[in-house]
Amino acid sequence: MIRHDALDRLPVRHAVPELLTALEERGTAVLYAPPGTGKTTLVPLALAGLIGDGPRRRVLVAEPRRMAVRAAARRMAWLLGQEVGEAVGFSVRGERRSGPATRVEVVTTGVLLQRLQRDPELAGVDVVLLDECHERHLDADTAMAFLVDVRATLRPELKLIAASATSDAEAWSQLLTVLDGTGPAPIVWGKGEGHGYLVRFAAPPAGVRPSHGTWVDPALLRHVAATVRLACEQHEGDVLCFLPGTGEIARTAGMLADLDAEVLQLHGRAPAAVQDAVLRGTEPGGRRRVILATSVAESSLTVPGVRVVVDSGLAREPRMDHARGLGSLATVPVSIAGATQRSGRSGREAFGVVYRCWAEADDGRRSRFPSPEIEIADLSSFALRTACWGDPSAAGLALLDTPPAGAMAAARSVLTAIGAVDDEGRATQRGVRMSRLGVHPRLARALLDSAPEVGARRAAEVVALLSEEPPREYGDDLSAAWRAARRGADGYGARWKAEARRLERSAAEAGPPGLAGAAEAGPGLAGATEARPGLSGAGGGVSAGGGEDVVAGLVTAYAFPERVARAREGSGFLMVSGTGAELADGSGLGSAPWLAVAVADRTARSATARVRLAAVVDEDVARAAAGHLLSSAEEVHWEDGDVVARSVARLGAVELSARPLREGADPGLVRAALLDGLRREGLGLLRWSRESEELRQRLGFLHRVVGAPWPEMSEETLLDRAGEWLEPELSRARRRADLGRIDAGQALGRLLPWATGEAGRLDELAPERIEVPSGSRIRVDYGGEQPVLAVKLQEMFGLAETPRVAAGTPVVVHLLSPAGRPAAVTADLASFWRDGYRAVRAELRGRYPRHPWPEDPAGAEPTRHTSARLRRER
Repeated sequence: MIRHDALDRLPVRHAVPELLTALEERGTAVLYAPPGTGKTTLVPLALAGLIGDGPRRRVLVAEPRRMAVRAAARRMAWLLGQEVGEAVGFSVRGERRSGPATRVEVVTTGVLLQRLQRDPELAGVDVVLLDECHERHLDADTAMAFLVDVRATLRPELKLIAASATSDAEAWSQLLTVLDGTGPAPIVWGKGEGHGYLVRFAAPPAGVRPSHGTWVDPALLRHVAATVRLACEQHEGDVLCFLPGTGEIARTAGMLADLDAEVLQLHGRAPAAVQDAVLRGTEPGGRRRVILATSVAESSLTVPGVRVVVDSGLAREPRMDHARGLGSLATVPVSIAGATQRSGRSGREAFGVVYRCWAEADDGRRSRFPSPEIEIADLSSFALRTACWGDPSAAGLALLDTPPAGAMAAARSVLTAIGAVDDEGRATQRGVRMSRLGVHPRLARALLDSAPEVGARRAAEVVALLSEEPPREYGDDLSAAWRAARRGADGYGARWKAEARRLERSAAEAGPPGLAGAAEAGPGLAGATEARPGLSGAGGGVSAGGGEDVVAGLVTAYAFPERVARAREGSGFLMVSGTGAELADGSGLGSAPWLAVAVADRTARSATARVRLAAVVDEDVARAAAGHLLSSAEEVHWEDGDVVARSVARLGAVELSARPLREGADPGLVRAALLDGLRREGLGLLRWSRESEELRQRLGFLHRVVGAPWPEMSEETLLDRAGEWLEPELSRARRRADLGRIDAGQALGRLLPWATGEAGRLDELAPERIEVPSGSRIRVDYGGEQPVLAVKLQEMFGLAETPRVAAGTPVVVHLLSPAGRPAAVTADLASFWRDGYRAVRAELRGRYPRHPWPEDPAGAEPTRHTSARLRRER
């Protein structure tokens, strides 16, 4: 019997007539309905004609999470007074409950994508409702883009609804009709806010540090736990507390162990029994509940009995290091939309209260919506799907956000390496088969390529382990985790067994490698090209009787060839991608010479990756799996102050073997190594005489004051022009000692402007020496900003004007005492004779009485000698 009383309490019922009209007239609509108003449960029933007097249709409802799928189906069946599998059914990966009478089927967006790629027309489906669009999951965005394409090209009668609980409806309205040309899709605004709620801000104490990576300050968790206790003291009903991850849930649960309440942990990996217990509600007369949950409880779920929400203010988002092929999770402030969704859980059944564990002043600084997954995640699966759809670049798809070019390039590189796409990005037959397996392309490659060698069942079991990371308590050894999953004593083990069976069937349906043809062309679906895998099967193979350690390692290496890692001297490992990796303290894998790393993450603050799951392999498996990275080449480089030449075999960044090259190293590589040495250690490696240094200074001076064609003499410029002035000596050199034999001054002469004839004016413009009045030829120092002439004062008598060089530049005259010590500095000799000489004469005349100190130096006779000798020479 239909529960009309419960349906009548759902505010969204008032929007149903307008929604049905919009679908009849336009075929598409955007439904905005706040949390708790019934958009996930009442609307599909009305669309299917199961309530009300509308036409009977088959409705497909897509939810982002498996838990939400089961909960929505169970709730709708309850509203109809039926069991799941009758008029309302559901499908998630590995489980389906529906029958011939099913009119509403709830599926994950992943299942919807698989169906679209197998049957783009969605035969028999009349309406598709994509729920929780505002969460911006990649699968949901992709499914909507494909559906818009299907409606525009194959099935214009297919009805599409984008349902959102936040106010981003305008963007979806524009998107849904981007190919129709009839203007934006109608927006139907659902009324009501459930029963409403009161928001209270509970700012954490001073000194709480910001989260980074997956680290959350324990002080914040203590504050959240204290807020939960406060909520229990001041309010009736169950408490739903949102935390970013399972680790924070476990730690907070420990802090609440003495609370007079049943503390439950709700997350995507929670056992089905725990999930069911949470969603059933408190038994009559039972204890109140405190439910610690991740974002799985944000949407599509009504948790019975909840009257209070405590929001930690944190969420987890994926991050992808495309250069290293490593993913990670980042702890970020929950968006305004996410906080609104969380708050709505408190007012589903009665007026609620929300405690937000941040300052009210921080509320407005949060982002409006969560980051679209397409902008931050690994796009390998997305790129394969779009390639199989016939649009490798995704340029023709109706997407709210354009996929980042760098992420798409990285994804295409992966797909090309595993043979899923060709050089043009088009799907191969192999790629089409991979896309139908329902796992990441890397895992699909591992399943297809390892099954013939280790057996389909064992390959499927390992891939199932890789598709959903085992619980941390299973440890970091993949083989041990495999054995633990087989024992099946927990919820993960049950899910793993079901997934392994599904993958084994899927691999068998796909057929042996290279035999499956492309799918029938869908809307714009390009025919797949011939398979061209970039990685061959393991050389030598692994027999189906091989041990589990060998099988686990081989399958993992096939899935993540760039994560094959060899032990480093001392500690840690080096992946063939070039990224360092560290095991956790106490890991049993530390003695392994090689690992195939299945799960690793690297935070922005860490130089190395943290290994969370890996399998032992040997060098043969490493070479087979990452064979496309195998290379053998001469390596010549500057190391420890000299040229080192070796013949090296490498697997990516891992050096497999090396032998010295005594003779015959590539001259070009040697020359490059010598140049690198000069850049590292400077031009001082050459032979610099005093004359060489002075020539460099003179040329540098002319470049500063005259400019072209006189060459610049900076270290950087000379290194850039090494081919012009260090040849042919540089190309003949083989080691550091050979550089020391190159006469730098002679080499610099090659840079003089010989072609213009200006080189002949070098001694005129920047003379090496200047003749002073005494007849001495004094060396000019060009090492400073201005040229310097250091000369004894008596040798300059009779000279009224300061000597000048290029461009009329006056030299700076350092006038020295008879003992050669500085007496005065001037760039204006006439001024010095007139104003400064008297003071110098008065100071030095008594100290050097044997030397002339005339009163009129400008008219006196210059001399290098004492007064007595000067008189004798007269």
